[in-house]
Amino acid sequence: MSQAEIGIIGGSGLYSMPGFTNVREERVETPFGDPSDPFVLGELEGRKVAFLARHGRGHRILPSELNFRANIYAFKMLGVERILSVSAVGSLKEEHKPTDFVLPDQFIDRTFHRISTFFGEGIVGHVAFGDPVCATVANAATQACAAIGVVGKLGGTYVCMEGPQFSTRAESNLYRSWGADVIGMTNLQEAKLAREAEICYATVAMVTDYDCWREGHDSVTIEEILRVLHQNAENAARVVKAAVAAMPAQRTCACASAARFAVLTQPDAIPAATKEKVRLLFGKYLGW
Repeated sequence: MSQAEIGIIGGSGLYSMPGFTNVREERVETPFGDPSDPFVLGELEGRKVAFLARHGRGHRILPSELNFRANIYAFKMLGVERILSVSAVGSLKEEHKPTDFVLPDQFIDRTFHRISTFFGEGIVGHVAFGDPVCATVANAATQACAAIGVVGKLGGTYVCMEGPQFSTRAESNLYRSWGADVIGMTNLQEAKLAREAEICYATVAMVTDYDCWREGHDSVTIEEILRVLHQNAENAARVVKAAVAAMPAQRTCACASAARFAVLTQPDAIPAATKEKVRLLFGKYLGW
């Protein structure tokens, strides 16, 4: 029986989920290693929800150190069908101000050292990723922003950089020339893996400050950024609660069958150890 239907990934500043009832913690072991933290399971707005602190409680895991595969696989093990991911970002456009939320519908990958697929080790596959965000989840989050009075802008491009250093000014201006909207360090791998796992996924990108392209950026203090981070976290908790309530009970989007024709490897050629690791993900299509 599914332990949760909706997953929440909390980013910088959002390490817990206010409003949970019937709360319990569960440590999930996956074939891909350990997730960032134990999951907090409970009910929110009458829906079964699983919350994960992306960087672990205490914010102890670098973006490049995150075990994205374990995090997404664990959500799948818990029965999660939709993930709403919350993360702090820098703004690449004047119009996206600190405390604004952006619901991006595109990504640009500027990471270099990360595993972002469940395929490999003897199984080859490809999923469509032209539209990397689930419109149903993004729309629910946008409606939630409007309902609680937070600026929530639907659409835009999220640049996912490696980090942990922030951009150089040349890089920041390059991303602006591409028309990108916000920049962060975590969400693209989550989106890719969620698509392979046939889990709906969308991002609430919380603007903390302007990236270094903007004149006066260097005068922004850590105290100012932390103040915005705290305000964003409070707003995000309210948005998540309203978005969970707004999500339809049934899935009708293509995310639910994204891997139907993905696997190219003949089933009998897949190594036994790999077969066990990906059975939960692709077994239904391969007769396992």
